[in-house]
Amino acid sequence: MRYIVRALKYFIQVFLLLIVILAVLMMLGAISTDIDKIFTGGWKSVGWIAVMFACVSLVYPRFGYASRSLSVPGEYGGLKPGIAEYMQARGYVVEKEDGENISFRLASGFGRFARMYEDRITFTREFGGFRIEGPNKDIVRIINGLETKFMKNE
Repeated sequence: MRYIVRALKYFIQVFLLLIVILAVLMMLGAISTDIDKIFTGGWKSVGWIAVMFACVSLVYPRFGYASRSLSVPGEYGGLKPGIAEYMQARGYVVEKEDGENISFRLASGFGRFARMYEDRITFTREFGGFRIEGPNKDIVRIINGLETKFMKNE
């Protein structure tokens, strides 16, 4: 179900971006205000663009969201302050803490809106570190940064 919700949110986000771009171009007079003149097939072309966006949106959550391991040895009590400090420096705040599992959200309301509220980064404790889930591009940066940070501390 989460997959379908993410795909739908991505579809809406991309389609709204197209509408905003077209509206700005129309207001600036760069393109006609008649859809039949903008696109060769008129409204039929808009339908095909929507189908294309839907296909891309159905695939995006598979590659846009991931779960990866973060290898950092140590006790949870010693790791938590460093993780919280690192995440806060990147604009995240603790959303909830459940035992040795932590989830973070973006602090900025605009940042959350821009990502269609799909900004949660979850740290789940596992042997030898954490399993991190969230937007793929964010967790890759976070994992690299945290591994570097904790390697320096050793």
